[in-house]
Amino acid sequence: MGRLQGKVAIITGASRGQGETEARMFAREGAAVALCDVLDEAGAAVAGEICAEGGEARYFHLDVSDPANWAEVVAAVVAWQGRLTTLVNNAGILNRTGIMATSLDAWNRVVGVNLTGALLGIQAVAPAMRDSGGGAVVNIASVAAYVGHNDPAYSATKAGLLGLTRCAAMEFVDWGIRVNAVCPGIIVTGLNAGGAHLEPWRRATPLGRYGTIDEAARAVLFLASDEASFITGEDLAVDGGFKAGGAARRISVETGMALPHG
Repeated sequence: MGRLQGKVAIITGASRGQGETEARMFAREGAAVALCDVLDEAGAAVAGEICAEGGEARYFHLDVSDPANWAEVVAAVVAWQGRLTTLVNNAGILNRTGIMATSLDAWNRVVGVNLTGALLGIQAVAPAMRDSGGGAVVNIASVAAYVGHNDPAYSATKAGLLGLTRCAAMEFVDWGIRVNAVCPGIIVTGLNAGGAHLEPWRRATPLGRYGTIDEAARAVLFLASDEASFITGEDLAVDGGFKAGGAARRISVETGMALPHG
């Protein structure tokens, strides 16, 4: 029996990157997976590969900023499987400009996908999860929620996801729905590949390397599984120690200051 046997999961942004990895991992652990994205050809191909490998998956077109589209997808998934237990709000986009260079259109676009999309997803799935006996929502935030860098729209949405996570965890606890967040650190995906910040961030990460997509996805899998049945309203950093004190450790190493163990 897999760790997600009997679960029915919607994963947004599932056509590539971390979402694709999550979808494949969830299917291997026994979940029926609804891969949702706007990249239809890529998403359908991933779903087909999962099925060819013995998993259960379907692709659904989903614009996460469109509440009507969310309603359609949730209804289709429930018609397909008869229930819905799991949501991974993974869809996200970057902007990569500072505050003064961020246009209102760019701000609204990032907020619409990263934060409003997660809100709409939770609103859409919560009644179906309640009717299924409960479930789990995992929001994909970022260590950008904790620090400031040159993408205020992205950072603000990821910090906002932590607040949304805690509010949703409290609101839906009586429906048997747990809500948590995963905050990946420096993990190279198609979304951030080529960024000038990657190597400096790696050097500031105490474990001294990039994380892998699999490492982030395993944290998502854990929070979606019954192994995390007593965890709700939390954010789990998968960041190689960056949030815990990466900058301070880098200063200590580069200046020759003694670390606590000498």
